Amino acid sequence: MSAPLPEALAATRDDFLALSKRDRLQLLLEFSNELPPLSERYQGHEEELERVEECQSPVFIDVTVGEPADGPDIVRMVATAPAEAPTTRGFASILVQGLTGLHSAEVLAVPSDYPLTLGLQEAVSPLRIRGMVGMLGRVQRQVRALVS
Repeated sequence: MSAPLPEALAATRDDFLALSKRDRLQLLLEFSNELPPLSERYQGHEEELERVEECQSPVFIDVTVGEPADGPDIVRMVATAPAEAPTTRGFASILVQGLTGLHSAEVLAVPSDYPLTLGLQEAVSPLRIRGMVGMLGRVQRQVRALVS
């Protein structure tokens, strides 16, 4: 049996599935407006972020585990994506909000097909869905590297 989906990601999934296909796209656009800006640590140091090659738009992410302010084994994700790519920003925002604050084992237990469970396949292109799957995969790869 697989681990239960973290609460924030489960709630996000349920919110999307409760809406019509058209309204799901609107919710994704709302998430794009909620992507937190990069902290001062990354301002002028964007080269520390990893490019998500699976995304059509230029998306960059970084993951830390166990920062002093967060506590041991707590994951923090940051991401940046251009305002001109609202669906990509929305995907990044969902992951930043849903994964930040979790223990590394919880992040690693998120099913790789989580983006497919949001019901967005008919609202956005398959390339956009592939981008979100790629983002999640890169986050999990970074977490694995940091905790090994």
